[in-house]
Amino acid sequence: MTTPAQACAAATCTRSLNDHEQEDGQLLCTPCVDLIGIWLQVELPRQIIVLEASRHRETTGASTGGRTVHRTAPLPGRDDVLNLLGPAAWTDTNRDPYGQAAADQHGTVPILGVLIPWARTICDARRWNPPTLTPTALATWLAHPRLLDWAARQPWAGDYRDELHQLMRTIRATTRLRPQRRPVPQPCPRCDGLTLVATDHQLYIECTDDDCRAMYTRDELALAARLDIAQHGAICLTKNCTGQTYEIPAGRHPVRIHYCASVLEGAQP
Repeated sequence: MTTPAQACAAATCTRSLNDHEQEDGQLLCTPCVDLIGIWLQVELPRQIIVLEASRHRETTGASTGGRTVHRTAPLPGRDDVLNLLGPAAWTDTNRDPYGQAAADQHGTVPILGVLIPWARTICDARRWNPPTLTPTALATWLAHPRLLDWAARQPWAGDYRDELHQLMRTIRATTRLRPQRRPVPQPCPRCDGLTLVATDHQLYIECTDDDCRAMYTRDELALAARLDIAQHGAICLTKNCTGQTYEIPAGRHPVRIHYCASVLEGAQP
């Protein structure tokens, strides 16, 4: 009897867990685990550099050439950036005798306000000493492969992924910097459609066809291209052919694949 596939614990993910992921006790799918590592170790430190450089407002002269008059004094910096870069306490116990702490918080939750509670949860569970309480140091600590592997098996793994996803969306909306998506000039090995898309820094290349949604590493796509050459002869090797040559990255040795429309048509049964 086949066991029904278990959905990934993240509400922001639509994938199902593979058999080996369920056997290993994962609650998050491997692409989600890899994506968390990329957010924390690659993208977040770069976004923090941009945020640090964007603290102050842009100043421009008045169109009339005179002084600009404000009813109230302008803030010395961008409040959205300052909120993200603001401090956060290690503990969540706020001594507020008037019960107005929640009303005093305005704007987005700081980066530290998201990372510190998760670091504290892990430290309490594993009885570890906390890391340095800076955004970059916390992100590097949380992105350790063994720690991520352990976190993907915890009951709160889905919430962890969803909160980091929301944090990255907030940061990108502030900096206007988002990972670029580029089409991959190779047919999808599963659905045979030209619907593969690669996203900056991400390990997996995804098929955007709604009925497929397959994911591949670059090495897997290079292997699929070699099998295509060996089995179907769908690659034109003529030196004088005017068709376009594509380069598919695979480790240190890219594979140059030359797809020719006439050969593909001739290979059809």
